[in-house]
Amino acid sequence: MFDPNQLGALLGSMQDSIKELEEQNKQTTLTAKSGGGLVSVSANGAGEVIDISIDDSLLEDKESLQILLISAFNDLCKNIESNRQSSALNLLNGLGGGFNIFGGKPNA
Repeated sequence: MFDPNQLGALLGSMQDSIKELEEQNKQTTLTAKSGGGLVSVSANGAGEVIDISIDDSLLEDKESLQILLISAFNDLCKNIESNRQSSALNLLNGLGGGFNIFGGKPNA
């Protein structure tokens, strides 16, 4: 049977967990490198770029620098998205334990 009290508790718990997850993501640092480490771009889990490192040898070669920056940024975006998906799955798995808004016992 549907229990609105359990649904309300689940939603409240989920909102708290999402806020906590967002804060944890801001504390997570993800880095992508290209050109064998000549270019490095770092961002937090919220997707905010926090550091870019460029080897001095690239400063005279604009085209190579552009290519390596694009590659590093693209890899970083993939890493950020993967981190978000992983965090969301962990959140959902954590919330699923014990809550059953329709009554009865949770699936084992």
